[in-house]
Amino acid sequence: MKKLWDISPPVDAASPVFAGDTPYRQQWAATLSADCPVNVSAITLSPHVGAHADAPLHYDPQGAAVGALDLLPFLGRCRVVHVLDAGSLITTQHLQHALGDVPERLLVRTYRQFPLTQFDQQLTALHPNTVQHLADLGVKLIGIDSASIDPADSKALPSHQAIRQRGLRVLENLLLDDVPEGDYELIALPLKLMTADASPVRAVLREL
Repeated sequence: MKKLWDISPPVDAASPVFAGDTPYRQQWAATLSADCPVNVSAITLSPHVGAHADAPLHYDPQGAAVGALDLLPFLGRCRVVHVLDAGSLITTQHLQHALGDVPERLLVRTYRQFPLTQFDQQLTALHPNTVQHLADLGVKLIGIDSASIDPADSKALPSHQAIRQRGLRVLENLLLDDVPEGDYELIALPLKLMTADASPVRAVLREL
């Protein structure tokens, strides 16, 4: 049996979110008792909690919602690259050692230890020129273990805009702590949320 790596962080009330975003909350609509045969809960959360796929609607007022996206970019061969000391922005030079014959999906590890319970205001993001270069190489999806491909305090979101311009897909908040550099099969399908700007994913890697 092929080995699986679960690259989705746990989602619960401790999951960090951007300031002002909606954290995970859970309430019980029904609980097991003599009069009730089931537990049923209601959850409220931003679709950007935990591992998630951004939709164009997130950064483009005319963009597609996540439920309308083609699933193919979220499924298939990918490459995991470690960039642990890049500082604030990942440049093409940081990735150069892993870009030979690069597949259509590239996942970037920036953390030595993923911040499971605290939001990282100093997260490592992608330089927009890096996004453009990866698109030129044929990359269709970029994933990262930080909460955003842009700096946490960015208002212009230049890397998200580069994603929009080039028609790429993006995954954020991936848990890559235990994944060696190399090539894998990515499975990270968003939910069919027809009006949402993002979707949680249960992202996994499978050995080829």
